[in-house]
Amino acid sequence: MEQFFKEIQSINAIEDAISKLKTQIEISPKLYEIINFIIEAHEGQFRKSGEPYCVHPVLVAAITAHFSKDESVIATALLHDVVEDTEYTLDFVREKWGNDIAIMVDGLTKIVEIREHEFVTASDATDSKIISSALTFRKMLIASIDDVRVLVVKLCDRLHNMLTLNVLPPNKQKRIAEETLVVYVPIANRLGISTLKNALEDLAFFYIYPNEYKKIDNFLKEQEHAMQLTFNNFISTTKNLLEKNGYDLNKIKIYSRIKHHYSIYLKMQRKGISIDEVLDLFAIRILVENDIDCYKVLGFIHLEFKPLISRFKDYVATPKENGYQTIHTTVFYNSKIYEIQIRSFEMNKIAEYGIAAHWMYKSGVKNTTNLNWLKSLEFSNENIEEFYQETKDNLYTQEIIVYSPKGEVFTLPVGSTAYDFAFAVHSNVGKKAIACYINKIKKPLLTVLKSTDIVSIETGDDIIVRCSWIDMVQTSRAKKQIKFLCTHRQREIDEMSGKNILNTVFSRYYEDVTKIYPIESLYKVPLVLDFFKNSKQLIEKNIVQDKGLMTRFKILTSKIKEFKFDNMLIYSNFSITSVSFDHCCHPKFGDDIVAFRNNNEAIIHHKMCDKAYNKIKNNHQMLFCKWTKNSVYQYKMVISIPNTRGELAKVLTYMAENEFYILGVDFGRQKHSYIQYCDIEFEANKSNIDEVKKIIEKKVKVIEFFSKKDAYNK
Repeated sequence: MEQFFKEIQSINAIEDAISKLKTQIEISPKLYEIINFIIEAHEGQFRKSGEPYCVHPVLVAAITAHFSKDESVIATALLHDVVEDTEYTLDFVREKWGNDIAIMVDGLTKIVEIREHEFVTASDATDSKIISSALTFRKMLIASIDDVRVLVVKLCDRLHNMLTLNVLPPNKQKRIAEETLVVYVPIANRLGISTLKNALEDLAFFYIYPNEYKKIDNFLKEQEHAMQLTFNNFISTTKNLLEKNGYDLNKIKIYSRIKHHYSIYLKMQRKGISIDEVLDLFAIRILVENDIDCYKVLGFIHLEFKPLISRFKDYVATPKENGYQTIHTTVFYNSKIYEIQIRSFEMNKIAEYGIAAHWMYKSGVKNTTNLNWLKSLEFSNENIEEFYQETKDNLYTQEIIVYSPKGEVFTLPVGSTAYDFAFAVHSNVGKKAIACYINKIKKPLLTVLKSTDIVSIETGDDIIVRCSWIDMVQTSRAKKQIKFLCTHRQREIDEMSGKNILNTVFSRYYEDVTKIYPIESLYKVPLVLDFFKNSKQLIEKNIVQDKGLMTRFKILTSKIKEFKFDNMLIYSNFSITSVSFDHCCHPKFGDDIVAFRNNNEAIIHHKMCDKAYNKIKNNHQMLFCKWTKNSVYQYKMVISIPNTRGELAKVLTYMAENEFYILGVDFGRQKHSYIQYCDIEFEANKSNIDEVKKIIEKKVKVIEFFSKKDAYNK
């Protein structure tokens, strides 16, 4: 395969490009017609290398033909730039060559339109890069939702661009390579096309990390002769082993393989090792006729060579979601470690060509590639960066396989919890999960799962909202469901709180004034002070119109007044003399909060507190509340204080008087000293660090003082 790509890379004449296409497919009259058309349509257009532009679509078609013999797909590859770069329209393509080709060309054109959003240089802000990649990503997936063949053509198009990237300036080389690695590689992986994935990875790696690539490449070239001898010896031993056990060597295939450059680099980075320490550089692949032979061969190998059981993986019985099926094992032989892959010839086609194998080999190949991931993506998500991150996480991540008690197989990202598993089973299971059993042992829902775990989820009758868990789960499905539940719960709380606040204002006269005089958008009442006041006035106007009540309300209805307590503001027509914070949820400065009226006292809860939620549902009287400022700043300091009783209490009291909110205290004494050292983290609504430090220094000796924000940025 590498040789084929190298040959593609060296072609720059239209005659040679057509000849290369002929090696992959017999060119039909229809395809000849399209080739002649694109030569004329792209007349006068040249690539950066100086070659006629039409060479590019013909070579993209040649690469595509290697993966699919479908005439429509190859025709689309030939025509993929016509609508974007020439005067010819999509209607022309449809009239000339049919709707099937036109739909795919249209999908590719929509992807190309992303060019206007691309960043100019590789030194652009990270946010710009993320947005550009995310937009490209989204365009590609939306364009392919009706026909995944569009993605295959686009991947082949990107591969040829990467093969000819050397003619561009370095900044553009790096930018295109980065986009390839974060956008195109994950999609190739999910489609199961390992040939394209590996080629794109190595090409991108070459331009993004040229020094690292060169080190690995030099090592492999230096060791090439020695490695080949080692491989020959091991392959010969393996062939003798299988032949001795009744296998016809003409009906199986064994060949050596070296991990590709980027795969080696990732392993070095993950484990913090040098290339000499990458144990499984040596690998062989054994192809057999039938599925059952995979296990027979595995048995012979494990009986002959000592296996590393921890490195054994069976993807034949439990395929990856992209359709990949292979048995992986690792064995010792002559003081070296060898990775062995065992698969059938049919599995090999799926592994090399993924979804494209279904079109390339129309007989005898099962289309096991799962495309439900593509159909299930939520393209309505307005936050483009969030969409990109969630989808990318789904497309390209290491996986584990876990089971339900009934033996159902679930593939999850590494690091997934039992709570992720619950949502993978069904959204209602996740929403009502109260406990889990892992291998029949009761564990917390946030327990991280391992491959082969058998997981059972216990559910209750009610939906449980766990907003703080959103960063503790791995799967985008779990994150989306938690976010949805929290958004729904927040809206519900705001709606009920708005009703309770207004009912509290008019509680002297009505039990439920909002039922008699409904207010639209009640959820805004606890969020926007002006909306709250206007809603009150609107209800009063409606009441005034009722005869017999005007005088009563003029006399008894009082104005909304502001009551200030430290960093808390309460608005009410009742007199509020104190504020207290309930300890069930520990609300702190800046949190979303709600306030309940208890005579002349306001009791503050965190907005998402379960106890508060029950009180809100039971129509407990509520008050409008908010923090005096929306911003809070975190500081950390090391101070020294005398080793006398009550000194720390004095410091903390002083800080409270100055509206500083303590987050943590680490207190101790230096050995053989009367001086106490104390680390204190605290919050304040003052952004000027010098101003805050001066206030502290009036009371204590400060050894170190810094903003937590500055510390995080270092």
